[in-house]
Amino acid sequence: MSKSSLLPCSLMLTPLIGATTLLVNALGLWLMFVVVITSFGLGMNALRPRLLGATRLWASVLLAAMLTSCAELGAQVWSLQWHQQTGIYSALLALQCVVLEQNKFFQLNWRDRLRVYGLFGVAMVGLSLLREFIGYGTLGHHLSWLLVTTQAQWQGWVLTADGGLRLATLAPGGFILLGLLIAAWQAWHRPPPSH
Repeated sequence: MSKSSLLPCSLMLTPLIGATTLLVNALGLWLMFVVVITSFGLGMNALRPRLLGATRLWASVLLAAMLTSCAELGAQVWSLQWHQQTGIYSALLALQCVVLEQNKFFQLNWRDRLRVYGLFGVAMVGLSLLREFIGYGTLGHHLSWLLVTTQAQWQGWVLTADGGLRLATLAPGGFILLGLLIAAWQAWHRPPPSH
């Protein structure tokens, strides 16, 4: 990992650990991430040639704050319950936009950007599925918040009646689970020892 990609990846760690206690939180935040980051990239691509170097940072801060605020207002209108669960993490999207702009992420080709979107989405959904299953013993708990269905009492697929391991729903449990997943990934992709 290069030093230039270290800060954007570390900023993605906060929502990855904090907003993945439920699948609905991860899906909604990832959707908001894709919408805000894509809109920001399109806006900055249009503004970048017209800005001087000193004003580019201020323009990116203003554009990121505006887009994130609009997305948060839209999330409140769409589903207040969901927004109350992930509001603090969705506010970090503005900071993520500015840091990605400073690291010239939006000047990459579209395939590289889609790969980052997809990897972040897979990480969010995968970690949230594991944490919800281990922590609550359910899958899809409160999914009706995002879908705005009439079945407001639907609680997802209950897999264990007595719940699960509470530690998995807390931030330390998220770090432990992420560490175990990274260790498993590295062990799986380790080159065979040479004789």
